[in-house]
Amino acid sequence: MAISDLFNVDKQLTFYGAYHSNRINILVHVICVPILLWTFQVLAAQIPVPSFIPAIDHKFSDYLIFDLNISAIHAALYLAYYFILEPTAALLYTPQLVLSLLTATAFSHTSAHVQQAALLHAASWVAQFLGHGLAEKRAPALLDNLVGAVVLAPFFVHLEVLFYLGYKPQMHKRLNNEIGKEITKIRKADGDKRRKEL
Repeated sequence: MAISDLFNVDKQLTFYGAYHSNRINILVHVICVPILLWTFQVLAAQIPVPSFIPAIDHKFSDYLIFDLNISAIHAALYLAYYFILEPTAALLYTPQLVLSLLTATAFSHTSAHVQQAALLHAASWVAQFLGHGLAEKRAPALLDNLVGAVVLAPFFVHLEVLFYLGYKPQMHKRLNNEIGKEITKIRKADGDKRRKEL
């Protein structure tokens, strides 16, 4: 994939959508991806940051805490990428990501945060692999493009919800058409491969 394709919203969402066309699998991801992101933020929040990063923290409440930590840097990089891909959808996603970050950071200050977050994280991965194997009937996107799949996942499920609510119907239709073409191409390649093996 060309570097320029990394910033092409249609190409990125077509890639991801080709692996997530089954409604049950999409629902599994809509539920599990935000949990995966939140639990990652919990686990990464206590990783020491390099010394050149200033110590900035603010406690809004016991449940909402901001620290300039690995999770905050991760969230900022994700948001920057999403704003390049689709600014309006990224703006609509910002409150959700900020709330996830603040609650995850607060939870990371509790005594059993590692065990609880790790358990939830692992369970969400298992659920997604089951969604791919049982509903989608194909391997997950991360086996073909780990970075693209992991980085795109939160934004993709956010857009799935937005599209369901009527967001940019022309864009949704265009993406569905491209995803359909990509799935047809993949199925043809799989069929050709199976025929060669016979």
